[in-house]
Amino acid sequence: MTTTIRRLLVAVLLIPLLGLGLAPTALAADPAAGAAPGAARAAGGASPADDPSADIGDRLAAIPGLTITEEQPTTTGHRFFLLTYTQPIDHSRPWRGTFQQRLTVLHRGYDRPTVFFTNGYALRTAPTRTEPARLVDGNQVSIEYRYFAPSRPEPADWTKAGIEQAATDAHRLITALKRIYHQEWLSTGGSKGGMSSTYHRRFFPDDVAGTIAYVAPNDVDDREDSAYSRFFQNVGTPECRAALTATQRELLARRDRLEPRYAADNAAAGSTFTTIGSADRAYELAVLDSVWAFWQYSLEADCANVPGAAGTDDALYAWLDARVGITGNSDQELAGYTAYYYQAGTELGSPSFDVSALKGLLRYDYKELYAPRSYVPRSIPMRFDPSAMRDIDRWVRHSAERIIYVYGQNDPWGAEPFRLGRGSEDSYVYTVPGGNHGANIARLPAAESAAATAKVLEWAGLGSDAAHALKGQYQVPPIGPLDEAGLRQDRVRL
Repeated sequence: MTTTIRRLLVAVLLIPLLGLGLAPTALAADPAAGAAPGAARAAGGASPADDPSADIGDRLAAIPGLTITEEQPTTTGHRFFLLTYTQPIDHSRPWRGTFQQRLTVLHRGYDRPTVFFTNGYALRTAPTRTEPARLVDGNQVSIEYRYFAPSRPEPADWTKAGIEQAATDAHRLITALKRIYHQEWLSTGGSKGGMSSTYHRRFFPDDVAGTIAYVAPNDVDDREDSAYSRFFQNVGTPECRAALTATQRELLARRDRLEPRYAADNAAAGSTFTTIGSADRAYELAVLDSVWAFWQYSLEADCANVPGAAGTDDALYAWLDARVGITGNSDQELAGYTAYYYQAGTELGSPSFDVSALKGLLRYDYKELYAPRSYVPRSIPMRFDPSAMRDIDRWVRHSAERIIYVYGQNDPWGAEPFRLGRGSEDSYVYTVPGGNHGANIARLPAAESAAATAKVLEWAGLGSDAAHALKGQYQVPPIGPLDEAGLRQDRVRL
């Protein structure tokens, strides 16, 4: 169903209610509908939130539930605010308590489009600008994903960390901020953030005019992961794949020397391994993950730096540290990602792949060790719902509108991508040749980059710019300090 038809149906359904004088009250009272508390009271302009001549700080502070915690200076003509927003722990039962969700607002102007950035993880609190925000020269609202600290209620009911609850977080916040930002809205995110932007559109398809989702995996059937094995059997050159396998084998074969070093370095850093179980299990996980991390963050040119079978102990150890981080599997590091691994083990799914090349060198059952349960404290129960991603996949194939997916050819997370279907309208999938997890529109071949840019501008309501972009005549805004920070962020997408 197209957005136009959907809006017409909503209007038709509201007409009888308006005649009875019920619709405004009913909608304002429904937390799931996203109305900010007090919005109806302020509709007459009594609140600074609705005054277009007011300072942006005053307007933000006047929105019920929104609190400015800091304004950071910028040198780019923007205003940058750190804020919190009061959200229900359970949107279907809002009386059961609330928590404070962190967000940032990068203000460009009331007359500009707004980009809603779902980063999928903890919020970065320094000003950055995503590629879509640069392309449209717009405002940017960035949200911290629920249950990533500190956007987590205490005590935490982990059953409320799911995708529909998070989508409703986004819906309520967007609805509240539309009192200030009246131009078109887009949404974006990379990796888990790209997944989150898709989930938000599935539950609230009309909140934004379009979505640009970068390197977003789509694990429809968590039991069937052969696509990942095929990826590692074909990515790069045979010589590079052989060097990577040899490196993993040497890291395991020299375990009697390297694992004690690993344990000692973690002990010196104050790291513990209660969640994973032991330094030895953590070391094996790190080795298993090293090739995935290589292709996620490196390019084929980096194959020349893979130590291989002839590498010294120091070279192998340094390579492992550069890929996954020696303390990466410690309790202290994992604590920041509990919410991700919980989601992976309950709704999102997680990848697995063929490790037969390491036969005889592994001490633990691969499927048991290389799984979300290994990374989540046992005090948090987990139960997987296989219907969640199937529902999302059906919606993308049959009902999605105005979504751009961008993938990197050599990124393992793209082995199971979102795929469009006959019901997907005005939606596109692009792949950056040789690209990794930092793939974006700028790195696409020129014609595809122009077409994707034109769509972003069109959806943002910048029609004349979109026409020029399609003809190659649009001047893409130059990279500035905020964009350099954003590009650094892209390079370390999780």
